[in-house]
Amino acid sequence: MRLAKKPLPSLWIGVAIYFYAFIAIGIAEAGLGVLLPSILTAYSLTPATVTLLFVSQITGYITAALTSSLVSHRLGLGRMLLGAASLLTLALLTYALAPFWLLMVAAGTLLGLGIGFIDAGINTAMVQDARSAHLIGTLHGFYGIGACSGPAIATTLLAVGLSWRQVYGVLASLTSLLMVGVFAALVCRYPTIVKRPAEQDSLAGTHLKRALRTPIVFLFGAFLFVYVGVEASLSNWAYSVQVIARSTPPLLAGYSVSAYWLGLTVGRFGLGYLLRSLGAIRTITPSLGLLLVGLLCWWQLPNPLVSLPLVGFALAAIFPTIIWLIPKRLPEALVPAAVSFATSAASVGAALIPAGLGWVTSRSDLGVIPLLMLPMAIAMGGLHYWLIRSPKK
Repeated sequence: MRLAKKPLPSLWIGVAIYFYAFIAIGIAEAGLGVLLPSILTAYSLTPATVTLLFVSQITGYITAALTSSLVSHRLGLGRMLLGAASLLTLALLTYALAPFWLLMVAAGTLLGLGIGFIDAGINTAMVQDARSAHLIGTLHGFYGIGACSGPAIATTLLAVGLSWRQVYGVLASLTSLLMVGVFAALVCRYPTIVKRPAEQDSLAGTHLKRALRTPIVFLFGAFLFVYVGVEASLSNWAYSVQVIARSTPPLLAGYSVSAYWLGLTVGRFGLGYLLRSLGAIRTITPSLGLLLVGLLCWWQLPNPLVSLPLVGFALAAIFPTIIWLIPKRLPEALVPAAVSFATSAASVGAALIPAGLGWVTSRSDLGVIPLLMLPMAIAMGGLHYWLIRSPKK
């Protein structure tokens, strides 16, 4: 009697790893905002000098921008994710243990590499697989879960008496679970993790060069550069604005940052409905209008529990919708390189724009940050207009 073949593991195992990977990078990135005042005090820094931590991540992000599609082709997605998760955990452990400031700054490069490879690799894998492309909004919703959890965990642990270094130790333990999950998937050879790139992707270097000569790729990159710069600036500076500039109680300020991410998370889990009902372009248009309203409220109204969740909800649809649009506007062969470039440009924005705000406020006051966010929302409106007028694939 012939034994029946053992069925292949289902798609959900790989997708579950993707979802937790985005929770992990959300925790790692968003927790910093609540811990920033403690870091300022520990190393006797100013809002300008602490931005070296943001800038140090750029080296890692740029390296990921130029190499993620090539590294994924050579190693496979699973090995790249395992290396990226290791870099991310090592960076957070270094944050927890660094005896002097410049070592912590150097670890920012490792953080940038880890986040850049995870972001670009998983986004590309999701949008290129017809079975999972519709889950792109849910994927970024799980980033929101991590980003919502990071400030809440940090605020709670500080409130019960842990130091900021101990908090980073806890965050590192959470990201290390991603290493365990990816390693187990590689050992068990789950198809979505160990699958090698298609034969047509053997020309990955050529496709990268072609993508970088395509104008709409730079339009996608510019849009996400500004968008993620706004998202990260709110994450990094909102707590400091509320506590230092507006004298908000630390618990209220910390949980208001979590509320900002909660608004973003709720919006992203509803993204699939919006895309089906409105389409991509008409989803982004009202989002940008609501963003302007939310930023005006944060600038003028004292209670962040009203304005910050509104801003988060407005931002929710923009990033995953842009990623979803890339395969619609580019030939299939250029999609991995285009997603890699766009997501890494986004990561550079996440470092440069908050750093720029820090330098500006060192000459004035943290309270000016809400006002400075408004021109960025207007700039996204201009980029959106160009995107509407860009040619289809």
